Amino acid sequence: MVFSSFIRNFALEMTKQEEKTEKEFEQVMRECRSLFEKKLHDYKASWRILRPSSLTDQLFIKAKRIRSLEIKKESLVGEGIRPEFIALINYGIVGLIQLERGFCDNVDISNDEAMTLYDRYANETLELMKRKNHDYDEAWRSMRVSSYTDFILTKIERIKEIENLSGETLVSEGIDANYMDIINYAVFGAIKTK
Repeated sequence: MVFSSFIRNFALEMTKQEEKTEKEFEQVMRECRSLFEKKLHDYKASWRILRPSSLTDQLFIKAKRIRSLEIKKESLVGEGIRPEFIALINYGIVGLIQLERGFCDNVDISNDEAMTLYDRYANETLELMKRKNHDYDEAWRSMRVSSYTDFILTKIERIKEIENLSGETLVSEGIDANYMDIINYAVFGAIKTK
């Protein structure tokens, strides 16, 4: 009787934590979406021109800057770590869009189309996070932010290798799965650095 009560209370507590995570995740994604929409206004979907390798390099420099700031504990340009996590989220979603649509020489989608694609991939990433978070029991909350950075850099290295193999992997997840993991780790980083 006592044990079943413990199990019931534990499950209830985990459900509350998962709901909290979902709300925090959605809040960060609203922030990212707002920034993405404002940049669309200013630049349109200029990122449509990015080839996969260029997008990977953009992700790399953002993650590398986070790691540099974590180690040096000082920013000479004034922006901190959190805006870089936000950028990783938005570039990760751009990556998912680019995987679907391919790159082009000119902007070929409207801002409304770009936002529709953004929302679709943001929602898919949220759903993946919820499934993984359920299975891992909120483990991300006990992790250090620097670990998210290292995992993101590892995912970027994996993407580079997959690109070098022209996508021909033997057993590995594809680039899309790595983008989604980058987004999720970056969301966790944005939550923890707020």
